[in-house]
Amino acid sequence: MEGWRGAWYVPCLASLETLQELCRKENLRCKSIGITNRSLKSYEVEYLCDYKVEEGKEYYLVKWKGWPESSNTWEPEKHLNCPLLLQNFLSDKNEYLSRVREGKALKVRNHIKALKPAIADYVVKKAKQRIALQRWKEELNRKKNHKAMILVENTVDLEGPPLDFYYINEYKPAPGINVLNGITTGCECADCPAEKCCPKEAGFILAYNKRKKLKIQPGLPIYECNSYCRCGPDCPNRIVQKGTPYSLCIFRTNNGRGWGVKTLQKIRTNSFVMEYVGEVITSEEAERRGQLYDNQGNTYLFDLDYDSDEFTVDAARYGNVSHFVNHSCDPNLQVFNVFIDNLDLRLPRIALFSTRTIKAGEELTFDYQMKGSIDLTSDSADGLSPSKKRIRTVCKCGAVCCRGYLN
Repeated sequence: MEGWRGAWYVPCLASLETLQELCRKENLRCKSIGITNRSLKSYEVEYLCDYKVEEGKEYYLVKWKGWPESSNTWEPEKHLNCPLLLQNFLSDKNEYLSRVREGKALKVRNHIKALKPAIADYVVKKAKQRIALQRWKEELNRKKNHKAMILVENTVDLEGPPLDFYYINEYKPAPGINVLNGITTGCECADCPAEKCCPKEAGFILAYNKRKKLKIQPGLPIYECNSYCRCGPDCPNRIVQKGTPYSLCIFRTNNGRGWGVKTLQKIRTNSFVMEYVGEVITSEEAERRGQLYDNQGNTYLFDLDYDSDEFTVDAARYGNVSHFVNHSCDPNLQVFNVFIDNLDLRLPRIALFSTRTIKAGEELTFDYQMKGSIDLTSDSADGLSPSKKRIRTVCKCGAVCCRGYLN
C-alpha cells in the first residue's frame, strides 16, 4: 500500500488452545504458541495432569505440547520418557498434600486408585504456572540490554507473571517530556579521569575509585562520561550506563510482600546493582496516579527531586527488574542521582548501589522514602510519591527499625 510505513498490532483474544487447534487444522506453524514442524509430526509431553491405577498398572493423563486439552490421553507410565515432568508432578502433588495436611494421595473407589480432583487441579495449575513463568523469563532475557541473566521463581503460591507489566531498559517519557537533552560535547580525555573530565566540568569529583566502586557520599550526584566523550567503553567512568552486572532472580515472597528480587551473586559494598526506570510523568500526573496506587496498596512512584519536583518516575506498568524490588526500613541498596546523556537537573537517572556486602541468595531492598538529594529534612523527603495525605500502606519489611508504614 502506498504510503504504508508500519504495521498495526491488535491484541488476540483467542485462547492458546484455540490458536493451537486452529494451526493444526490448517496445517500452520507458529513457534510462539508451540506449533512447529516437530510438534505437527510427533507427540511431546508438555505436562502431566492426573494419575490413576487400573488393573495394577499406573497411568498418567498427558497434556501433549501443541495440542489442546481436548486431546489429552491416559498413558501407561512405562511409555513415558519424561523424568523431569514426572518429578514435577510428584513434587507438586506432595506440596499440595503438605499444605492441606492430608495423609494420603490415593483413595480406593471401585478398585481404581486415583488422585482427588482438588489435587489434580492443583497439579495442572502448577504445571501451567511453571510454563508461564518460563516464558516470562525468556521474554525478560530477550528484552534486557545487559549481559547478566534474569531468573524467575515462585515456590509460594499459584501467582503467574504480571499481566500488565512491560519490560523496558530506559526511561519512557510521557508526551512533551525530553529525557535526552542538554549534551552536545564530551570530555577529551584519553585516559579518564583527567583534569577536564565530565565530573570536574560539572563541579564534582569522580564518583568511582580504581576498583569501579562508589566513593562518594549519598546525596552527591554522579556524572558519567557520555556518548560525545572521546574515551571508550572501558572508561572507568562508565558504570551505570552498562546496566546491571549481576544475575538476579525475581521471586515470590512468603510473607505477603508479593514479588521480590534477590541476587544470585555476591555483591560487594558500594557496587552498582541496577537502575530504576519507568514512565517519566509530571508531578501533577503522579499525584493523580498515586491516589489510585495507594487504594490498591501499591507503591511505584519515585520523585525526581534532586533539583526540583517537576517530574516523577512511574514503574507500575513499564519498568525493569527494579519494579519488583521491595521496600525495607533497613535496606541494602542506596539511591543516587546520575547524569550521563542528559544534564537537565530535573531529570536525573536513578541508580541503586549496595550499602554493604550482599550475599548470593539475599533479597535486594531499598528504602521507599529514600531520596537522592542531600537535604533529607525537607517536605519532599518522601522519595516515592508526593507526600500528600493519602491512605497509608503498612510496611511488612520486618526490620528491627521498621517505621510501620511505606508512606
